[in-house]
Amino acid sequence: MKPLLEVKNLSISFDTPQGEVQAVRDVSFTLSSGEVLAIVGESGCGKSVLCKSIMKLLPRSAFIKSGTILAGGTDITRCTQREMERLRGRLFSMVFQDPMTALNPTMAVGAQIAEAVRVHQPKASRAEVRRRALELLEMVGVTEPEARFSRYPHEFSGGMRQRCVMAIALASRPQLLFADEPTTALDVTIQAQILDLLREIQAKLHTAAILVTHDLGVVARAADRVAVMYAGKIVETGTAEEIFYEPRHPYTWGLLRALPAWAKDGEPLYTIPGIPPPLINPPKGDAFACRNEYALAIDYQEPPPMFRLSETHYAATWLLDPRAPEIKPPVGGWPHE
Repeated sequence: MKPLLEVKNLSISFDTPQGEVQAVRDVSFTLSSGEVLAIVGESGCGKSVLCKSIMKLLPRSAFIKSGTILAGGTDITRCTQREMERLRGRLFSMVFQDPMTALNPTMAVGAQIAEAVRVHQPKASRAEVRRRALELLEMVGVTEPEARFSRYPHEFSGGMRQRCVMAIALASRPQLLFADEPTTALDVTIQAQILDLLREIQAKLHTAAILVTHDLGVVARAADRVAVMYAGKIVETGTAEEIFYEPRHPYTWGLLRALPAWAKDGEPLYTIPGIPPPLINPPKGDAFACRNEYALAIDYQEPPPMFRLSETHYAATWLLDPRAPEIKPPVGGWPHE
């Protein structure tokens, strides 16, 4: 069976007054129907740019430098904006990061959901559109949908607003749902509820999902597979179990060590030293080398290839080369074990 989404050697750049910013560099991955892929990494590593490039929602200064994006077998890198408008919603939809800005504060929540329904069902009657909007509110866990249909965003909590944003994204019955940091503005308890809801809806509708986050705790709760991004590249990819219990890239080790679960009483949380490199002139070797306490001499000279660890697990680090010294990772499995 063909994958729902197949990205091959994709590179995205931005034209800026300072020069070309290489935001996404030679990224490849696939996604099958019903699967949840989490893309994780620090802010600025290219996660959101990657997702928005698939939906062609990037500004005019951005351009696809190379690569292909096959959605349902069609290369959408060559699609016009008019063709993309037909694909957005029907093929894929997006839950944006901040529900405060994703919703129109001057429109009732029900009217905004109904508007999304009407765009994709132009022949539906007013009663049918309203009925569908109420179904969506109920699906995302908004209690008393009839009473809340005519209320405005400021009358909802942050978690309830995010549920309404999810209802809008699901109005077109998309095959692929992008969730860009959907829990960032929410407290921990509500984060868990939104993630459980996302997973429940995804399983019920058999919708594939790409979850963008910098929080590995979110990944553990929701993802089937994980792609770790750094400086515009995917540096490690595998199942959630492989990434959490058998991480092989030093950057993944650093992200895991920064989880609160690893902190010892009375000690500060671990932080990865240094900052990501500028992507106007990326380093010629491994972009993580200057922050990597296990860096080898070759890391400053040549970018590492993707080493195959299993059918599903790959990592781009010279530490996996047979000639490299054996390094015991500082993490391995959950600290509770």
